[in-house]
Amino acid sequence: MRVLLYKSMQKLFKKSGIGRAYEQQTKALQLNQVNVVTDKDEPFDVVHFNTIFKDSYVFLKKCKKNNIPVIVHGHSTKEDFLNSFNFSNVMKSYFYKNLERMYSNADLIITPTEYAKGLITSYGYVNCPIVVLSNGIDINAYQPNPISEKAFRDYFDLKEQDKVVIGIGLLFERKGLHDFIEVAKSFPQIKFIWFGNLAKSLQTKKIKDAISNKSDNVILPGYIKGDVIKGALTSANLMFFPSYEETEGIVLLEAMASKLPLLIRDIPIYESFEHGKTLFKASSNEGFIKQIQAMLSMDLDEVTNRAYEDVKQKDLPIIGKELKRIYEELLEKRQ
Repeated sequence: MRVLLYKSMQKLFKKSGIGRAYEQQTKALQLNQVNVVTDKDEPFDVVHFNTIFKDSYVFLKKCKKNNIPVIVHGHSTKEDFLNSFNFSNVMKSYFYKNLERMYSNADLIITPTEYAKGLITSYGYVNCPIVVLSNGIDINAYQPNPISEKAFRDYFDLKEQDKVVIGIGLLFERKGLHDFIEVAKSFPQIKFIWFGNLAKSLQTKKIKDAISNKSDNVILPGYIKGDVIKGALTSANLMFFPSYEETEGIVLLEAMASKLPLLIRDIPIYESFEHGKTLFKASSNEGFIKQIQAMLSMDLDEVTNRAYEDVKQKDLPIIGKELKRIYEELLEKRQ
């Protein structure tokens, strides 16, 4: 079985959750001895799309014409497109049209959570099965490493006693960066570091204003990969992820795999997470401030250990095995 993971706009999506999901899929499938094809001119039995733009749709139609099974990954929803970047709300009609063209022509949609499945189903134009499968996480890549932790602390010139709260994500309004910056003002003695970038022309006014008025303890280093970010995940004191809308949030999986205490916004997608069991939740900046104060004074080993045990069920070999089964079942139905 040869599976084409269709590549589209790799430079644009490389630093996004979709780009990371593509990399995770490749690794998960290879761990399960699936022949992954990345060149669309090579022979393949199944095609798997992660993006929804015109080039993807044109190639989807070609595959349908040749009776090749089409899987579309439901990373994107109407809800998580809104309030992301400058002009996103203006562009929504174009985006919604692309969503409909891809989702309505799929033979199968894979989406990472029941919440995302519910949203996609509610659009009314999907005619195929929707399967829920996490994007997964490479558990081994998030184990503590003294070299990575030293790289992180050296990069930011952190002293041993310095407390650090981190956030990760594109500089989208939807990600709650403005709230991250505002909450940091209540903790001048703590470093708040947000990893991620976005061209200034794409930043909303709210994000630009927040960055312009940030306190000195907020650090925005841009997109960083390798030892520095891995060291941040295993040696920071807390991950603060105040996103307003997600389809899963790979950042959550990364924090859990790193045994990093996690504070998130209490939004519908995360209803299944019990507050205080594997993570902590709040609904407002006042709530976030209280939770951070409490979390930094608590022993959270039991919480992070439970989170780690939960996320181990989403390790890449397990996800790859399930992906392989999905592909095989789809092919069998075509025979």
